[in-house]
Amino acid sequence: MTRPHACGHGPLAIEANGLVKRFDGTLAVDGVDIAVPEGAIYGILGPNGAGKTTTLRMLLGIIDPDEGVRRVLGNDRPHEVAKLIGYLPEERGLYPAMKCDEAIAFMGALRGLPLDEGKARGRKLLEAHGLGHAIDRQIRQLSKGMAQTVQLLGTLVHRPKLVVFDEPFSGLDAINQGKLEVMIRELAKTGTTVIFSTHVIHHAERLCDEVAIIAGGKVPYAGSVDAARDRIPAQVRLETRSSEGAWRAALPNDARHDRKGDDSHFWCFPVPETGIEALLKRLIEGEAGILSLSIERAGLHDAFVEIAGAAAARALDEDTAGGVGR
Repeated sequence: MTRPHACGHGPLAIEANGLVKRFDGTLAVDGVDIAVPEGAIYGILGPNGAGKTTTLRMLLGIIDPDEGVRRVLGNDRPHEVAKLIGYLPEERGLYPAMKCDEAIAFMGALRGLPLDEGKARGRKLLEAHGLGHAIDRQIRQLSKGMAQTVQLLGTLVHRPKLVVFDEPFSGLDAINQGKLEVMIRELAKTGTTVIFSTHVIHHAERLCDEVAIIAGGKVPYAGSVDAARDRIPAQVRLETRSSEGAWRAALPNDARHDRKGDDSHFWCFPVPETGIEALLKRLIEGEAGILSLSIERAGLHDAFVEIAGAAAARALDEDTAGGVGR
C-alpha cells in the first residue's frame, strides 16, 4: 500500500542528518540520516539493540544528539512542537487507579488539551474502538491488551499531526495487531504522519511507504519499500516436464535445478536481461513442457539481508521469534 504523495519529494515532517549518540563512551547511534515525508507511514526497522529507540528519542528531543541536527514539523527544537506530536513509548505505563476516560484525558492534558475536552474525546474514542463498556473501569481492571489500547488512544486524543510509535505491536495478540494496523492506515488517510519502530518485517512491509533499515547504530538504507525490494533481481520460478533440450540454452548457467519427480523439474533464476517474453518463446519452441512459470519479486526480508547483512537478519529473526524489541 503506497500513497503517491507520501513517497515523493514534498515537505518533510522529520529530517535528521548525522545523528550521533554515545552512552558512557559506547556508540549507540552512528551518523543516522532520516527524512520522513509528511503524510507517510515510515518504519524504522532493525533488531534489538540496533539504535531504534535512541534514534526516536533524539528525534523527539527527549535526549539530545552528541552530533548532528534534526528538524521536526519545521522546528529545530522538537519540544516547541510537542503539542503537535503523539508519542507511544515502548515502556507502557498508566496510573492503575485511573479510569479509562481519565487516563486518556490526562495524556491529552500533557499535550495541552483541556481535561474536560480530553475526557469527552476519550469517551468517544473508547466507544469507537469497542471499549465503551470499559469507560468507567480502572486501568488495573483491564486486560493487558485493553490497557495498551487505552494508552494508544491517549496518544492520539489531542489529534496530533505526527505520531511516533516505539514497537507498537509488541505484546499485542494477532487481533489487536490487526486493529492497530487499521488505525495506522486511518491516521495516514487523514494526513497524519506516522513513524514507528519495529523488529517485525511483515509489519513494515505491509504498512510502510518508506523505511530506514538500522543495524549497529547505522542506517545503510533509507527509502521506499519498493526500492529496497528492487535491489534484488526478480526471480523466475519455472516448472517443466522435460529436463534437457535446446531450450536449456535460454536458462542462465547458474539456474538452480531441483527434480520434483519423474515428470517434473523445477528451475529458479533471475529474470533474463532479454526479458521474459524471449525466454518464453524459446521454451515453447524447444518443447520444454512448461507446467508453470511465475515471476516473484524479492520480499523485504531478502532486501534486509542484502542491505544489513546476514548477522543482522538473524538477530532480527531471533527478536521476532522471541517477541523482543528495542
